[in-house]
Amino acid sequence: MSLRINDIAPDFTADTTQGPISFHDWIGSGWAVLFSHPKNFTPVCTTELGAMAGLADEFSKRGVKIIGISVDPVESHAKWKGDIKTATGFDVDYPLIGDKDLKVAKLYDMLPAGAGDSSEGRTPADNATVRSVFVIGPDKKIKLILTYPMTTGRNFNEILRAIDSIQLTAKHQVATPANWNQGEDVIITAAVSNDDAIARFGSFDTVLPYLRKTKQPSA
Repeated sequence: MSLRINDIAPDFTADTTQGPISFHDWIGSGWAVLFSHPKNFTPVCTTELGAMAGLADEFSKRGVKIIGISVDPVESHAKWKGDIKTATGFDVDYPLIGDKDLKVAKLYDMLPAGAGDSSEGRTPADNATVRSVFVIGPDKKIKLILTYPMTTGRNFNEILRAIDSIQLTAKHQVATPANWNQGEDVIITAAVSNDDAIARFGSFDTVLPYLRKTKQPSA
């Protein structure tokens, strides 16, 4: 199954470092980030899990839960957390899913159906495509998918920036331009007429007939 933006994020049950979960129930009425790893005790992923732990408060401010998954048993995750603390200084307090049977990796189209049914004997290279980030909305739909190579550490500040944009556009009929950051001008979508734009935003600048900019809505 190929997953795309606006597809319903596949539901599943799994064991985690914080006990068993049913994914949709765990998300609840808020937002979630699911980010995946090909193997425990790998260098780049070790830095990533620590970086995510360091940004946990920023995700929480946005009403976003974070959960990791690695193609290894939960028992192995518990040991890895000690290494992450040593390497980065951060405790991993969010749950980590154990995917020793590759079920979730396959469900999210990160491994092919023929990949087998056990993490035993698999190397990080065997699981190289389990390097995706999924942002999931309160409607349980996928809002963003990013997939990185194993050698490139993920930029979680960029994921926060993207979430800011996604959440802003969920509340207002606006889009965000290239390299946008919080507080900068936004784009009025084509679905909003000029009259409606004035009523909504007060004023706007017409850069091109199809490109109208306005101040970022504050609420």
